[in-house]
Amino acid sequence: MTSSSPGSSSAGNELRATVAARRDLGPEFEDSLIEGFLEKVDLEIDRRVDERIARQAGKLAPAVNPTVAAGQRLALAIVSMVLGVGVTIALPFAGDDFAYLILVAWAGIIAVNFAFARGGRER
Repeated sequence: MTSSSPGSSSAGNELRATVAARRDLGPEFEDSLIEGFLEKVDLEIDRRVDERIARQAGKLAPAVNPTVAAGQRLALAIVSMVLGVGVTIALPFAGDDFAYLILVAWAGIIAVNFAFARGGRER
C-alpha cells in the first residue's frame, strides 16, 4: 500500500529504522524504541494538523449554533466523561483485549461529541 502524502515516506523510514534498531538492540529496548517512534508520529500528526488549520483559517463556521443550549453541551460533556472514565476503569476486568476495547469506547465517545458539535454548526 503506497501513499502520496509528503510525510508518508519519512514515517515509513522512521518505522523501518525503529524495527532495525529493535533487531540490533534486542527486546529489552523495545518499549523505549516504540515510545520514541510514537513521539515522532505524534509530532508529524501535530504538524499536519497545524498546516490544515493554517490553510483553513477564516473559512470555518461558528463552532456551535447559538440555538443549542449551553446546558445540552454541559450535559453531553458530563455524560461523556462519566462513561469514558467508567469504561476505562471497568474494561481491564473484562479480559485480555481491554486496551483495544478502551480505544474503541473512547473513539465512540469522541465521535458522538464530534457529531454533536458538527450538528450544531450553522450552515
